[in-house]
Amino acid sequence: MERTEPAWRPLTLSDMAAVADLLGAANELEPTGEFESTQDVTESLTSPNVDLEHGSLAGWVGERLVAYAVVRVRDGADPVHQMRFEATVHPEFRTDAIGSYVLAWVDRVSRERHLKVFPEAPLEFHGHAHQNQLWYTAQLEKAGYHRARTFLEMKVDLGALPPVLALPAEFRLVTYAEEYFDAVLKTRNITFAEHWGSSVQSPEAWRHLCTGSAAFRPELSFLLLRGDDVVSMVLSDFFESDAKATGVRELYVSHVATLPEVRGKGVATALLGHTLVEARAAGYERAALGVDVENVNSAVGIYERCGFRTTESWYGYVLAA
Repeated sequence: MERTEPAWRPLTLSDMAAVADLLGAANELEPTGEFESTQDVTESLTSPNVDLEHGSLAGWVGERLVAYAVVRVRDGADPVHQMRFEATVHPEFRTDAIGSYVLAWVDRVSRERHLKVFPEAPLEFHGHAHQNQLWYTAQLEKAGYHRARTFLEMKVDLGALPPVLALPAEFRLVTYAEEYFDAVLKTRNITFAEHWGSSVQSPEAWRHLCTGSAAFRPELSFLLLRGDDVVSMVLSDFFESDAKATGVRELYVSHVATLPEVRGKGVATALLGHTLVEARAAGYERAALGVDVENVNSAVGIYERCGFRTTESWYGYVLAA
């Protein structure tokens, strides 16, 4: 049977359920461990760095969404604007022609959006793919992208935690509250400036993507304070859609950060261990996080000492404009 070519237009807010359905169909063929609900998709695609009208693409066959792509501007370009994008094509519509069309759209629209925010900075295109997403990675490589980084997904059974280090007495332990918003963001921007692929984050983006997210769990997000400064922090999320799909209550550790002057003293290990114990007491069965294999702060070792083990990998793909 002859395949109908998609009709292309930008995404709108009324398309969020269709995006979730498309992601679900792709995940059935190539499991990524992520199960995104309509709420999850809506939150992601309404973040301040997304412009649906000018920075999204939707391919429709009749009333069926068969492909989408989104480009995301960054809040900083120091010194390169590392513009992120995401794209998914339904397994039944995966052809080289559609793959080329989508990535050509990413190239063109990323350049247009880039010129509106950081016209003087160099531009890079940054995409990511799970180890199981073989068709997509082949399309990226065909378009000239190279695999620049490997990120490990790590998990720990909260019923089998190793001994936990004592928290350092010189710092005050608190759970996250709105009064710490500015101090937490400051520590995030200082520490993540050292991370590959990361840039400064604006208060608006930080609130939308982290502390204002429906997944954020302030009661299981802990800070160590020195005066008004956050010297170390562990921030946590819980995704209802993942728990519904897997039957496991899994806490996702979204951020672990420690200021440079207090590293190497077991501070992060102790605070993460404390978080895991508290999560277990709150009824969670497992915890997960993602980490760059080449993390400059040897984070993999910290996580392994807390009981985490690698379960799968994601890859960062880059193309210079």
